[in-house]
Amino acid sequence: MQHSRLGRTALKVSRLCLGTLNFGVRTSKEDAFRLMDEALDRRINFFDTADHYGWQVYRGLTEELIGEWFAGGGGRREKVVLGTKVFSPMSDWPNDGGLSARHIVAACEDSLRRLRTDWIDLYQMHHVDRSAPWEEVWGAMETLVQQGKIRYVGSSNFGGWHLAAAQEAAHDRRFLGLVSEQCVYNLVTRHVEVDLIPAALAYGIGVFAWSPLHGGLLGGALRKLGDGTAVKTAQGRAKVALDAHRRAIALYEDDCADLRLDPAEVAMAWVLSQPGVTGIVIGPRTMEHLDGAERALALALDDDLLARLDTLFPPLDTGGAPDTGGAPDTGGVPPEGR
Repeated sequence: MQHSRLGRTALKVSRLCLGTLNFGVRTSKEDAFRLMDEALDRRINFFDTADHYGWQVYRGLTEELIGEWFAGGGGRREKVVLGTKVFSPMSDWPNDGGLSARHIVAACEDSLRRLRTDWIDLYQMHHVDRSAPWEEVWGAMETLVQQGKIRYVGSSNFGGWHLAAAQEAAHDRRFLGLVSEQCVYNLVTRHVEVDLIPAALAYGIGVFAWSPLHGGLLGGALRKLGDGTAVKTAQGRAKVALDAHRRAIALYEDDCADLRLDPAEVAMAWVLSQPGVTGIVIGPRTMEHLDGAERALALALDDDLLARLDTLFPPLDTGGAPDTGGAPDTGGVPPEGR
Protein backbone atom coordinates (compact mmCIF):
# COMPACT_ATOMS: atom_id res chain seq x y z
CA MET A 1 0.00 0.00 0.00
CA GLN A 2 1.25 3.45 -0.89
CA HIS A 3 1.09 6.15 1.78
CA SER A 4 1.47 9.89 1.32
CA ARG A 5 1.60 12.96 3.51
CA LEU A 6 -1.79 14.62 3.80
CA GLY A 7 -1.24 18.02 2.28
CA ARG A 8 1.49 19.99 4.03
CA THR A 9 1.15 17.99 7.26
CA ALA A 10 3.38 15.19 8.51
CA LEU A 11 0.37 12.86 8.75
CA LYS A 12 0.70 9.79 6.53
CA VAL A 13 -2.43 8.35 4.92
CA SER A 14 -3.01 5.53 2.45
CA ARG A 15 -3.67 6.68 -1.11
CA LEU A 16 -6.76 4.50 -1.02
CA CYS A 17 -9.27 5.85 1.49
CA LEU A 18 -11.97 3.48 2.66
CA GLY A 19 -15.29 5.24 2.15
CA THR A 20 -18.14 4.03 4.34
CA LEU A 21 -21.19 5.65 2.70
CA ASN A 22 -22.86 2.26 2.14
CA PHE A 23 -22.19 0.79 5.58
CA GLY A 24 -25.41 -0.18 7.31
CA VAL A 25 -27.46 0.49 4.18
CA ARG A 26 -26.25 -1.37 1.08
CA THR A 27 -23.53 -3.13 3.09
CA SER A 28 -24.55 -5.18 6.13
CA LYS A 29 -22.81 -4.78 9.47
CA GLU A 30 -21.09 -8.13 9.04
CA ASP A 31 -19.80 -7.27 5.57
CA ALA A 32 -18.76 -3.80 6.73
CA PHE A 33 -16.72 -5.32 9.56
CA ARG A 34 -15.05 -7.74 7.14
CA LEU A 35 -14.20 -4.90 4.75
CA MET A 36 -12.69 -2.80 7.55
CA ASP A 37 -10.67 -5.78 8.81
CA GLU A 38 -9.41 -6.52 5.31
CA ALA A 39 -8.62 -2.87 4.56
CA LEU A 40 -6.53 -2.60 7.72
CA ASP A 41 -4.78 -5.90 6.91
CA ARG A 42 -3.83 -4.34 3.56
CA ARG A 43 -2.54 -1.25 5.41
CA ILE A 44 -5.31 1.00 4.18
CA ASN A 45 -5.20 3.26 7.22
CA PHE A 46 -7.45 6.13 6.11
CA PHE A 47 -11.19 5.63 6.79
CA ASP A 48 -13.79 8.24 5.86
CA THR A 49 -17.36 8.69 7.06
CA ALA A 50 -19.87 11.44 7.88
CA ASP A 51 -22.26 12.13 10.73
CA HIS A 52 -25.38 11.72 8.58
CA TYR A 53 -24.35 8.53 6.74
CA GLY A 54 -26.96 5.85 7.16
CA TRP A 55 -29.72 8.44 6.80
CA GLN A 56 -31.82 5.96 4.81
CA VAL A 57 -32.30 4.15 8.13
CA TYR A 58 -31.32 6.90 10.58
CA ARG A 59 -28.62 9.58 10.65
CA GLY A 60 -25.54 8.44 12.54
CA LEU A 61 -25.94 4.74 11.80
CA THR A 62 -22.63 4.41 9.92
CA GLU A 63 -20.63 6.13 12.65
CA GLU A 64 -22.20 3.77 15.17
CA LEU A 65 -21.12 0.74 13.12
CA ILE A 66 -17.55 2.02 12.93
CA GLY A 67 -17.61 2.69 16.67
CA GLU A 68 -18.72 -0.87 17.32
CA TRP A 69 -15.89 -2.13 15.12
CA PHE A 70 -13.37 0.03 17.00
CA ALA A 71 -14.67 -1.43 20.26
CA GLY A 72 -13.46 -4.85 19.07
CA GLY A 73 -9.95 -3.77 20.07
CA GLY A 74 -6.75 -5.08 18.57
CA GLY A 75 -5.35 -1.58 18.11
CA ARG A 76 -7.90 -0.77 15.44
CA ARG A 77 -8.53 2.79 16.54
CA GLU A 78 -4.85 3.52 16.98
CA LYS A 79 -4.00 2.30 13.47
CA VAL A 80 -6.79 4.16 11.66
CA VAL A 81 -6.65 7.77 10.50
CA LEU A 82 -10.32 8.57 10.99
CA GLY A 83 -12.15 11.26 9.08
CA THR A 84 -15.76 12.28 9.59
CA LYS A 85 -17.81 15.27 8.47
CA VAL A 86 -20.11 17.97 9.77
CA PHE A 87 -22.66 20.21 7.99
CA SER A 88 -25.63 18.13 6.83
CA PRO A 89 -28.90 18.51 8.79
CA MET A 90 -29.22 15.92 11.53
CA SER A 91 -32.87 16.80 12.20
CA ASP A 92 -35.42 19.37 11.06
CA TRP A 93 -34.49 21.79 13.86
CA PRO A 94 -32.92 25.03 12.54
CA ASN A 95 -29.62 24.80 14.44
CA ASP A 96 -29.04 21.08 13.87
CA GLY A 97 -26.97 21.54 10.70
CA GLY A 98 -24.61 23.95 8.97
CA LEU A 99 -21.38 25.39 10.34
CA SER A 100 -22.43 27.57 13.24
CA ALA A 101 -20.09 27.32 16.23
CA ARG A 102 -22.93 25.77 18.17
CA HIS A 103 -23.49 23.00 15.65
CA ILE A 104 -19.82 22.28 14.95
CA VAL A 105 -19.08 21.70 18.65
CA ALA A 106 -22.29 19.76 19.37
CA ALA A 107 -21.94 17.62 16.24
CA CYS A 108 -18.35 16.76 17.12
CA GLU A 109 -19.43 15.59 20.59
CA ASP A 110 -22.15 13.46 19.02
CA SER A 111 -19.74 11.93 16.49
CA LEU A 112 -17.22 11.09 19.21
CA ARG A 113 -19.96 9.31 21.16
CA ARG A 114 -21.18 7.31 18.16
CA LEU A 115 -17.64 6.44 17.06
CA ARG A 116 -16.63 5.42 20.60
CA THR A 117 -13.40 7.36 20.38
CA ASP A 118 -11.75 10.27 22.18
CA TRP A 119 -10.54 12.01 19.05
CA ILE A 120 -11.20 12.51 15.35
CA ASP A 121 -8.12 12.75 13.16
CA LEU A 122 -9.69 14.74 10.33
CA TYR A 123 -12.84 16.77 10.97
CA GLN A 124 -14.22 17.82 7.60
CA MET A 125 -16.75 20.46 6.67
CA HIS A 126 -19.08 18.59 4.30
CA HIS A 127 -19.91 21.75 2.37
CA VAL A 128 -19.22 25.45 2.66
CA ASP A 129 -21.79 27.33 4.73
CA ARG A 130 -22.23 30.72 3.11
CA SER A 131 -24.05 32.05 6.18
CA ALA A 132 -21.21 31.26 8.59
CA PRO A 133 -18.32 33.76 8.85
CA TRP A 134 -14.89 32.18 8.90
CA GLU A 135 -14.17 33.81 12.26
CA GLU A 136 -16.99 31.73 13.74
CA VAL A 137 -16.00 28.52 11.97
CA TRP A 138 -12.34 28.74 12.88
CA GLY A 139 -13.11 29.76 16.46
CA ALA A 140 -15.09 26.54 16.92
CA MET A 141 -12.45 24.39 15.21
CA GLU A 142 -9.65 25.93 17.29
CA THR A 143 -11.61 25.10 20.45
CA LEU A 144 -11.95 21.47 19.40
CA VAL A 145 -8.24 21.22 18.55
CA GLN A 146 -7.28 22.77 21.90
CA GLN A 147 -9.54 20.30 23.68
CA GLY A 148 -7.85 17.39 21.87
CA LYS A 149 -11.08 16.27 20.23
CA ILE A 150 -9.87 16.79 16.66
CA ARG A 151 -6.38 16.84 15.15
CA TYR A 152 -6.85 18.40 11.71
CA VAL A 153 -9.56 20.17 9.73
CA GLY A 154 -10.56 19.37 6.16
CA SER A 155 -13.24 20.33 3.68
CA SER A 156 -15.43 18.61 1.13
CA ASN A 157 -17.29 19.95 -1.90
CA PHE A 158 -15.60 23.35 -1.65
CA GLY A 159 -14.63 25.56 -4.58
CA GLY A 160 -11.22 27.06 -5.20
CA TRP A 161 -12.41 30.44 -3.89
CA HIS A 162 -13.66 28.80 -0.68
CA LEU A 163 -10.26 27.19 -0.08
CA ALA A 164 -8.56 30.56 -0.52
CA ALA A 165 -11.01 32.41 1.73
CA ALA A 166 -10.74 29.75 4.43
CA GLN A 167 -6.95 29.69 4.38
CA GLU A 168 -6.51 33.44 4.41
CA ALA A 169 -8.83 33.69 7.43
CA ALA A 170 -6.96 30.85 9.18
CA HIS A 171 -3.61 32.49 8.42
CA ASP A 172 -4.78 35.72 10.05
CA ARG A 173 -5.54 33.70 13.19
CA ARG A 174 -2.22 31.81 13.03
CA PHE A 175 -4.19 28.59 12.70
CA LEU A 176 -3.24 25.66 10.47
CA GLY A 177 -6.57 25.78 8.67
CA LEU A 178 -7.48 23.26 5.99
CA VAL A 179 -5.19 20.30 5.31
CA SER A 180 -7.41 18.41 2.85
CA GLU A 181 -10.27 18.76 0.40
CA GLN A 182 -12.52 15.93 -0.73
CA CYS A 183 -14.12 16.58 -4.11
CA VAL A 184 -15.86 14.72 -6.91
CA TYR A 185 -13.27 14.10 -9.63
CA ASN A 186 -13.24 11.59 -12.45
CA LEU A 187 -12.93 11.39 -16.21
CA VAL A 188 -16.41 12.81 -16.86
CA THR A 189 -16.35 15.42 -14.07
CA ARG A 190 -13.17 17.47 -14.42
CA HIS A 191 -14.24 20.97 -13.37
CA VAL A 192 -11.99 20.86 -10.26
CA GLU A 193 -8.98 21.10 -12.58
CA VAL A 194 -9.89 24.72 -13.37
CA ASP A 195 -9.46 26.33 -9.95
CA LEU A 196 -9.88 23.94 -7.01
CA ILE A 197 -6.80 21.79 -7.58
CA PRO A 198 -4.58 24.80 -8.41
CA ALA A 199 -5.78 26.45 -5.18
CA ALA A 200 -5.14 23.27 -3.19
CA LEU A 201 -1.63 23.02 -4.60
CA ALA A 202 -0.94 26.67 -3.80
CA TYR A 203 -2.07 26.30 -0.19
CA GLY A 204 -0.62 22.85 0.48
CA ILE A 205 -4.01 21.17 0.78
CA GLY A 206 -4.24 17.46 0.00
CA VAL A 207 -6.96 16.37 -2.43
CA PHE A 208 -8.92 13.12 -2.18
CA ALA A 209 -11.30 12.39 -5.05
CA TRP A 210 -14.65 10.85 -4.26
CA SER A 211 -16.70 8.98 -6.87
CA PRO A 212 -13.69 8.18 -9.10
CA LEU A 213 -16.02 5.91 -11.12
CA HIS A 214 -18.83 8.48 -11.22
CA GLY A 215 -21.20 6.18 -9.41
CA GLY A 216 -20.18 3.17 -11.52
CA LEU A 217 -20.45 4.89 -14.92
CA LEU A 218 -16.73 4.32 -15.60
CA GLY A 219 -16.66 0.76 -14.29
CA GLY A 220 -17.95 -1.02 -17.38
CA ALA A 221 -21.47 0.41 -17.22
CA LEU A 222 -22.68 -0.61 -20.67
CA ARG A 223 -21.39 -4.15 -20.37
CA LYS A 224 -23.00 -4.56 -16.95
CA LEU A 225 -26.29 -3.14 -18.14
CA GLY A 226 -26.18 -5.50 -21.10
CA ASP A 227 -25.60 -8.62 -19.03
CA GLY A 228 -27.89 -7.59 -16.19
CA THR A 229 -25.22 -7.26 -13.49
CA ALA A 230 -25.42 -3.49 -13.00
CA VAL A 231 -25.92 -2.27 -9.42
CA LYS A 232 -24.84 1.35 -8.93
CA THR A 233 -24.72 1.95 -12.69
CA ALA A 234 -28.48 1.49 -12.93
CA GLN A 235 -29.24 4.34 -10.53
CA GLY A 236 -28.20 7.78 -9.34
CA ARG A 237 -25.65 9.99 -11.04
CA ALA A 238 -24.38 7.20 -13.29
CA LYS A 239 -27.80 6.54 -14.78
CA VAL A 240 -28.42 10.25 -15.38
CA ALA A 241 -24.98 10.86 -16.91
CA LEU A 242 -25.02 7.80 -19.16
CA ASP A 243 -27.22 9.41 -21.80
CA ALA A 244 -24.92 12.43 -22.08
CA HIS A 245 -21.78 10.29 -22.31
CA ARG A 246 -23.02 7.08 -23.91
CA ARG A 247 -20.85 7.34 -27.06
CA ALA A 248 -17.68 8.19 -25.10
CA ILE A 249 -18.37 5.42 -22.58
CA ALA A 250 -18.86 2.88 -25.38
CA LEU A 251 -15.53 3.86 -26.98
CA TYR A 252 -13.85 3.86 -23.57
CA GLU A 253 -15.03 0.34 -22.81
CA ASP A 254 -13.92 -0.82 -26.28
CA ASP A 255 -10.47 0.68 -25.76
CA CYS A 256 -10.12 -0.97 -22.35
CA ALA A 257 -11.19 -4.32 -23.84
CA ASP A 258 -8.63 -3.97 -26.65
CA LEU A 259 -5.91 -3.30 -24.06
CA ARG A 260 -7.20 -6.09 -21.79
CA LEU A 261 -7.64 -3.61 -18.97
CA ASP A 262 -10.53 -3.32 -16.54
CA PRO A 263 -12.43 -0.03 -17.07
CA ALA A 264 -12.82 0.59 -13.33
CA GLU A 265 -9.10 0.13 -12.73
CA VAL A 266 -8.21 2.46 -15.61
CA ALA A 267 -10.58 5.13 -14.29
CA MET A 268 -9.14 4.96 -10.77
CA ALA A 269 -5.56 4.86 -12.06
CA TRP A 270 -6.26 7.96 -14.15
CA VAL A 271 -7.46 9.97 -11.12
CA LEU A 272 -4.52 8.77 -9.04
CA SER A 273 -2.11 9.96 -11.75
CA GLN A 274 -3.43 13.52 -11.85
CA PRO A 275 -1.41 16.44 -10.43
CA GLY A 276 -2.39 17.46 -6.93
CA VAL A 277 -4.32 14.27 -6.15
CA THR A 278 -3.27 12.62 -2.89
CA GLY A 279 -5.62 9.67 -3.27
CA ILE A 280 -9.12 8.42 -3.96
CA VAL A 281 -12.07 7.48 -1.79
CA ILE A 282 -13.24 3.98 -2.62
CA GLY A 283 -16.54 2.40 -1.59
CA PRO A 284 -15.99 -1.35 -1.99
CA ARG A 285 -18.83 -3.76 -1.37
CA THR A 286 -16.73 -6.89 -1.92
CA MET A 287 -13.15 -8.08 -1.51
CA GLU A 288 -12.89 -8.15 -5.31
CA HIS A 289 -13.55 -4.40 -5.34
CA LEU A 290 -10.66 -3.94 -2.90
CA ASP A 291 -8.44 -6.06 -5.15
CA GLY A 292 -9.33 -3.89 -8.15
CA ALA A 293 -8.54 -0.67 -6.29
CA GLU A 294 -5.13 -2.03 -5.29
CA ARG A 295 -4.40 -3.01 -8.88
CA ALA A 296 -5.39 0.50 -10.00
CA LEU A 297 -2.88 1.95 -7.55
CA ALA A 298 -0.10 -0.01 -9.26
CA LEU A 299 -1.34 0.57 -12.82
CA ALA A 300 0.78 2.97 -14.90
CA LEU A 301 -1.07 4.48 -17.85
CA ASP A 302 1.14 5.21 -20.88
CA ASP A 303 1.13 8.51 -22.76
CA ASP A 304 -0.92 7.14 -25.64
CA LEU A 305 -3.71 6.00 -23.37
CA LEU A 306 -3.67 9.25 -21.40
CA ALA A 307 -3.98 11.20 -24.65
CA ARG A 308 -6.84 8.97 -25.77
CA LEU A 309 -8.66 9.55 -22.48
CA ASP A 310 -8.30 13.32 -22.90
CA THR A 311 -9.85 12.96 -26.35
CA LEU A 312 -12.81 10.97 -25.09
CA PHE A 313 -13.29 13.07 -21.95
CA PRO A 314 -11.77 16.49 -22.70
CA PRO A 315 -10.65 18.79 -19.90
CA LEU A 316 -12.52 22.08 -19.65
CA ASP A 317 -9.59 24.20 -20.83
CA THR A 318 -9.65 22.46 -24.21
CA GLY A 319 -13.29 23.08 -24.93
CA GLY A 320 -15.03 20.55 -22.72
CA ALA A 321 -18.34 21.57 -21.21
CA PRO A 322 -18.87 21.66 -17.45
CA ASP A 323 -20.46 18.38 -16.40
CA THR A 324 -22.32 17.87 -13.13
CA GLY A 325 -23.35 14.41 -14.16
CA GLY A 326 -26.95 15.47 -14.25
CA ALA A 327 -26.91 16.39 -10.56
CA PRO A 328 -29.75 18.73 -9.59
CA ASP A 329 -29.14 22.28 -8.47
CA THR A 330 -29.22 22.05 -4.69
CA GLY A 331 -28.74 25.74 -4.02
CA GLY A 332 -25.34 25.20 -2.44
CA VAL A 333 -26.47 22.32 -0.21
CA PRO A 334 -25.10 18.87 -1.10
CA PRO A 335 -27.67 16.17 -1.89
CA GLU A 336 -28.07 13.42 0.66
CA GLY A 337 -25.22 10.96 0.34
CA ARG A 338 -22.40 13.42 -0.26
